[in-house]
Amino acid sequence: MAWQRYARLAADLVGPWGRVRFPAILTPYGFLAMRAVVAVLLFVTTVHAALWGVFRDKQEAPDFKGILPSVSYAPFEGTSHPDVDNIPNAEKIRADLKKLASLTRAIRLYSSTGGVELVPPIAAEFGLKVTVGAWIDKNVDRNEREIDAAINLAKRNSNVIGVVVGNETVYRGEQKVDDLIGLVKRVKKSVNVPVTTGEIWNIWRDNPELASSVDFIAAHILPYWENFTDKQAVDQAVYIYGMLRDKFPGKRIVIAEFGWPSAGYNLKNADPGPFEQAAVLRNFVTRAESIGMEYNIVEAIDQPWKFFEGGVGPYWGILNAAREPKFAWTGPIVNENYWKLALLALLVGVLMSLPILRLADATVMQSLMLSAAANGIGAWTATVFAYWTGHYFVFGSAFALTLGLILLVPLVLIAMARIEEIAAIAFGRNPRRLLAKGPSAEPAVTGSEAFPTAFPKVSIHVPAYFEPPEMLKQTLDAVARLDYPNFECVVIINNTPDPEFWQPIQDHCRTLGERFKFINAEKVEGFKAGALRIAMERTAADAEIIGIIDADYVVQPDWLKDLVPVFADPRVGLVQAPQDHRDGNRSLMHYIMNGEYAGFFDIGMVQRNEANAIIVHGTMCLIRRAAMDMAGGWNGDTICEDTDLGLAIIEHGWLTHYTNHRYGHGLLPDTYEAFKKQRHRWAYGGFQIVKKHWRRFLPGASRLSPDQRREFALGWLNWLGAESLGVLVAILNLIWVPIVAFADIAIPDKILTLPIIASFVVSLLHFVVLYRLRVPVKWGQMLGAMIAAMSVQWTVSRAVANGLITEHLAFARTSKGGFSLMSVEFQAFWEAVIGILLLVGAAVLVVTNNQKEVREIYVFAAVLVLESLPFLSAVAIAILENSRVNAFSFWRHAGVRTLELIGLRPVAMPTVVGSTSQPVASEIHREAS
Repeated sequence: MAWQRYARLAADLVGPWGRVRFPAILTPYGFLAMRAVVAVLLFVTTVHAALWGVFRDKQEAPDFKGILPSVSYAPFEGTSHPDVDNIPNAEKIRADLKKLASLTRAIRLYSSTGGVELVPPIAAEFGLKVTVGAWIDKNVDRNEREIDAAINLAKRNSNVIGVVVGNETVYRGEQKVDDLIGLVKRVKKSVNVPVTTGEIWNIWRDNPELASSVDFIAAHILPYWENFTDKQAVDQAVYIYGMLRDKFPGKRIVIAEFGWPSAGYNLKNADPGPFEQAAVLRNFVTRAESIGMEYNIVEAIDQPWKFFEGGVGPYWGILNAAREPKFAWTGPIVNENYWKLALLALLVGVLMSLPILRLADATVMQSLMLSAAANGIGAWTATVFAYWTGHYFVFGSAFALTLGLILLVPLVLIAMARIEEIAAIAFGRNPRRLLAKGPSAEPAVTGSEAFPTAFPKVSIHVPAYFEPPEMLKQTLDAVARLDYPNFECVVIINNTPDPEFWQPIQDHCRTLGERFKFINAEKVEGFKAGALRIAMERTAADAEIIGIIDADYVVQPDWLKDLVPVFADPRVGLVQAPQDHRDGNRSLMHYIMNGEYAGFFDIGMVQRNEANAIIVHGTMCLIRRAAMDMAGGWNGDTICEDTDLGLAIIEHGWLTHYTNHRYGHGLLPDTYEAFKKQRHRWAYGGFQIVKKHWRRFLPGASRLSPDQRREFALGWLNWLGAESLGVLVAILNLIWVPIVAFADIAIPDKILTLPIIASFVVSLLHFVVLYRLRVPVKWGQMLGAMIAAMSVQWTVSRAVANGLITEHLAFARTSKGGFSLMSVEFQAFWEAVIGILLLVGAAVLVVTNNQKEVREIYVFAAVLVLESLPFLSAVAIAILENSRVNAFSFWRHAGVRTLELIGLRPVAMPTVVGSTSQPVASEIHREAS
């Protein structure tokens, strides 16, 4: 029967002590859970679709069924400036004017040369009137050519109804009022049509002599540039029109430019956008027609080459650059592409939710959180697509956006991986493969197929290189106290010629007895791996399990007694116990460093263990000798030989197990410098391992399961990639600051900056939530651990950079045992430089944005501040290490002084900054008493 087959399969997958082995199977409960997960995915997708429906923008505005009196027209295409390489031809102009003939009765031009002189005769073919323009600036020769060309066009084309000499030349400071009046009068003498100049309305108001010299006032009213909202724009235009009529009674007033941009950045309260543009223009033309206002809409077609006019420069047209209408003049204002974007968001959300179906026994809340995050990525993808298709890009902005999106892809993957871990730990099922501390498993070992004897022999290897003898003696004494009858200990001191370091250990090994073998090897190649290879040569032939501990680790007596029985399963190749430290109370710095280490062993390792994909970290590790031989033994081609060997063992199909019970305690790095060097070695070695093993992650190249491949790939991305990406993005943003602050272009849009902020929030929640759920530390130590974790971002990124350009760095021993002197150099110099530059960059952005108040710039400044935190964390720890505040005695005395000041005699003191350490609490109590 089917259920009998399930029972046999279940028995095979459950270990001898009731531990569920990898992988899990689908039981009837599993099928029900799968149905629940599918229901959750459908529910989230439905909610996502409903949200698109709820938030669909639909605005009402007056219908305009007439034809516009005039629109500004520039016959240019693309992003090239007309003065450089953007000469229109007759065919393009004819196609444009054919479209515009159904929208307007007339067009306004701004120049009369460079191909624009072709427009008036072609416009006549479609019955369009033309107001000719003569572009005036400081170039006298060009001005002469423009004026002559404008006069000729007015004389030769009967559809020319006016000439505009100059466009905002007084406002730009390129002509004085008197000089401009002279040019206007010159043209008036040469043509039989009205002549004027185009200026902002306040130039007309403040220069009545200019108004007197023209045939009509051509006033520009652009409320966007005056910090009016789209709701205020029409009222402002009508008010200015009335003011000009009152100031110049009897004078013909034409609003020669009125418009609103459909995209770009806000200017204080003025927000551009497609809905805003449609509503403003439809309201304006309705009001203008009702009061008999003469007006010209700027402009007919988007001009991508106007990127120098700020973010909104290219987006004033009523047609886009493809000559398609941007909005309808009647009916509700809607986004015609809205549902296409919604469908794209839903499809991406569904595709990114599908991996949830592969999770073993995912809970409803876990699936809900993951699917919501996946659909959030889908919504962001649709937003990016809308931005990409709705904007115009010159090479620089296109390159910046492309690079930004490329960098955001791993950032999004990292954020999703962290959300998945939050969901698994907060809402998922409890770990099933974690080896829990329990009674001795000795009876289960006796008579097993794996071992012919009750207690298989274990050979414990202790490599040492210039280690303090007293510290190493403590390690060996602890090994001697192991509650296990069948073990040996091989102590290998390598490349340490000074007898003060090795002679006491040799003598101590003789004292401890024949179980302890001492080796003093000089000129060993391959660093620690080379020493361990020598230890293997001296290992007893009948030793079936190899144990590795570092020279500073004091192991608990029950280490072997508890963990060796796991090897009774012949498929188990390795069992790993966590690192921990016994000197976390040496100083405040060591206290937070210890908290930072704990997170890896209580969170990441526990979760990876569920996929049989732990990272082997050498000390406190037990390895089946047969598995080690199959994997090729210790290799010296990486400086993380333990992780390298562990991955090789997993690649050969062996099972690994992990316990988060502390079976040994070592020593923390002596100094912050040593802490950073250790992290650099780990990161550099990790990158070496990536380069060495990536081919084995290809299909069929090893026995790695898809889940194992995923865990290792995401683990490397989450650590090496996240830190390197953080530094790279920070440096690129620093380079971008002066462009944003002083060039007034290429402001990073929210699609690039908000994901960075969201990723930071996810990382913060990931750290806090998982520490509260899994790591037994108090708030003070947790916050300190967060600072310590951030402080090595620069260190890890340097290691990755070193890995890209070098094949092998020397193994750097981590200084421990309290014998190291602090370096006279400041240990966070470059972090201080980059952190301060990021803060200065943020300040520059805020100050230079004071007049514009562009929201994207403030968001960009906030991103720079967030990016400075890892660098400033390193600075904070480097300063802490050299300050009085680092000593716990400072806090003890400060507490005593505080109690004395308030008139209380101290009897007992609380633990220091969230410490759970009893020795510190008791010291404080004794001193206070």
